[in-house]
Amino acid sequence: MSDSDRKKPGRQSGQYDKIIRENLEVTLPIIIKEVLGIEVSSIEELPDDIQHTKERRPDGLKKITTSSGETFVLHIEFQLINDNEMIYRMLEYRAMLMRLYKLPVKQYVIFLGEQLPPMVTHINDDLLQYSYPLLMISEMNYRLFLNSDNPEVKMLALLADLTNKDPYSIVKEVVTGIQQHTKGDLTGSRYFNQLRIFVKLRSRYNHNLKRLCNQ
Repeated sequence: MSDSDRKKPGRQSGQYDKIIRENLEVTLPIIIKEVLGIEVSSIEELPDDIQHTKERRPDGLKKITTSSGETFVLHIEFQLINDNEMIYRMLEYRAMLMRLYKLPVKQYVIFLGEQLPPMVTHINDDLLQYSYPLLMISEMNYRLFLNSDNPEVKMLALLADLTNKDPYSIVKEVVTGIQQHTKGDLTGSRYFNQLRIFVKLRSRYNHNLKRLCNQ
């Protein structure tokens, strides 16, 4: 998420930010392959503190070599709210990453809300043209995440396109999958609170989640 989100006193943004960072090492490979369509041959961890004149901390930052031999820096940001400064922040990231690693940079912003935000995604100035792809998790098929064996990935299904499925059944599938992974001890796992926080993004699930988690 953006630096501005992290500085806001609101508890909600901090909770989502914490979950995204905690689960990123598990969820990122699925996003890279299934959402971005990148076939990875090798992946290398990169430091997430970029310092020159100021410090920036990207959500996801990897050095990727594809199966076809292409090497580049992959930069992914997860965004919860509309941010009119995002275009400038992404441009700053790109310039700093290009300067630091001397490699091509591919950037993506994945928006976690349900509605397309009015964020500007491109600059068309006299001597500068720049843009980044804005991807909506609400437009991604929930099965993309629900079919995973990892609870961290399964929970992302709650934010995806449910394709007119009954929300109750989707929440139940997620809870059942997590229970199988944790051998039934859902309330004693870190996934319990993470699941509740994700459900808050889809507030209509709150009642269902309470029923399911108390079973």
